[in-house]
Amino acid sequence: MDWGTELWDRCDVIEKHTHSGIELVEKYVKFVKERTEIEQNYAKQLRNLSKKFNLKRIGKDEPDGRLTSYQSFMDILNEMNDYAGQRELVAENMLMNICADLTKYLQELKQERKSYLMEAKKAQQALESTNKQLETSKKRFEREWREAERAAQSAEKTDQDINATKADVEKAKQQAHMRAHTAEECKNDYAAQLQKFNKEQKQFYFTDMPLIFNKMQELDERRMRKLAQGYILFSDTEKQVMPIIGKCLDGITKAGTNVNEKNDTLVVIEQNKSGFERPSDAEFEDYSQGINRASSDSSLGTPKASIDLLGKNRGKNFWLFSKKSKRFTPQRIPPAVTEDFTHLPPEQRRKKLHEKLEETGRKLQKEIDQSEALGKMKSVYEKNPDLGDAASLAPQINQTNLNIERLRGEQNKYETWLADAGGRGDTPRYKSHSFNNSDTHEPLSPDGAHSDGSTPDAASHAIYAEFDDDFEDEELAAPIGNCTAMYNFPGASEGTIAMQEGEVLAVVEEDKGDGWTRVRRSNGDEGYIPTSYVSISLHK
Repeated sequence: MDWGTELWDRCDVIEKHTHSGIELVEKYVKFVKERTEIEQNYAKQLRNLSKKFNLKRIGKDEPDGRLTSYQSFMDILNEMNDYAGQRELVAENMLMNICADLTKYLQELKQERKSYLMEAKKAQQALESTNKQLETSKKRFEREWREAERAAQSAEKTDQDINATKADVEKAKQQAHMRAHTAEECKNDYAAQLQKFNKEQKQFYFTDMPLIFNKMQELDERRMRKLAQGYILFSDTEKQVMPIIGKCLDGITKAGTNVNEKNDTLVVIEQNKSGFERPSDAEFEDYSQGINRASSDSSLGTPKASIDLLGKNRGKNFWLFSKKSKRFTPQRIPPAVTEDFTHLPPEQRRKKLHEKLEETGRKLQKEIDQSEALGKMKSVYEKNPDLGDAASLAPQINQTNLNIERLRGEQNKYETWLADAGGRGDTPRYKSHSFNNSDTHEPLSPDGAHSDGSTPDAASHAIYAEFDDDFEDEELAAPIGNCTAMYNFPGASEGTIAMQEGEVLAVVEEDKGDGWTRVRRSNGDEGYIPTSYVSISLHK
């Protein structure tokens, strides 16, 4: 069934239907455009939300930077940012694959429909013109036939009139004959026009218009197929990003499972442990016997530095929860930051000194490497003057030597301060700890003996003893976990051990806050590696 056969007389219906179909496509294009605007606004709001709550300004050195809960929250924000990118991709693909394509197709569709309507209009105008010619010839035939009848009647009347002359009768007959001949010509012309009209009318209704209607039917069917493809693309565009969106959601789920409350608790302890001992018992001061009101030296009281830092007054008790606000006010000024970090509690001071010592060591190694490179370059220039002037390297070599001396001075300074800080408690760089009968710790020397004086020189020696490869005198400790190397490490420094990416090592001693972890190979070799270079899994 087709429009040309079944709807041959419903041209107005066909015209209205095709126009309505084009309007539907335009309406769908507008719908998709508004949908893309919603997607773009949604993605923009998601990005702004991620940016608003982004904690990138919190580095690893910040108190919360190492907490898994904060890291997981950062992962969630990153996943939401990626999710927003997928929503933008949906909007972009819909604009390009649906809106732009259908808009271009609409222009072609309108132009094609217009050409078919113009073709139908021309065919109808041609038929109307033939019909007018038919009506004209018909009216002329009718008029001439009536005139011929009147002329014949007049001739007959004249012939019967006894008073009419022969000439009058002859004239009347000639007039009647002429009228009859003209009427016959008009009749033949009318018959020819009628035959022509019927032929064109048949051509119009059985050939021309059905062909045009069928073309418009095919156009409308193409429009519907194209619109159906647009409907499918609307869904496919969304489906294309579903796998990536699924990965984003899986990433959010993984971020939740990555929260390690035990690890966060240990991080809080590591970052905030002061190293102070708890206050000792208050002693009885017998004024009646004139006993000195000062505290006994045998007491396990807090060191003077701890009293100054915590209570700021030896004569007052130290309370964990102060009744006054801890906020800094003009009357409550925080302690001044000092170069040797004496303003910090012992544990935090040692941690900061460790970090400074490592940072200085890295800078020193860089300068030493540069000095060696300059020395090699100078040697090459001396052997081959054509390659360059060895004297031109003198300023750089001198500056590098000055930097090395300066950094070594800083290194010695930090080592001295660290040794002083280590004399008051357990130093993370020492290899092991022992407890005496009075429950106080004493750091051990590299060979395992107790260190009595804890002098700066001895402590400094203990610091370097950390990187000593000689573990024969120590009893092999049981591994507390395993670690996998994420990067290559040359192990060039004394006391360190080299490792290759992907190598699995046994963890012998955890990182004590100095950034180094003690490990052991299967062949018994032990040494220190940077904690940040490995992924550690401790035995539970």
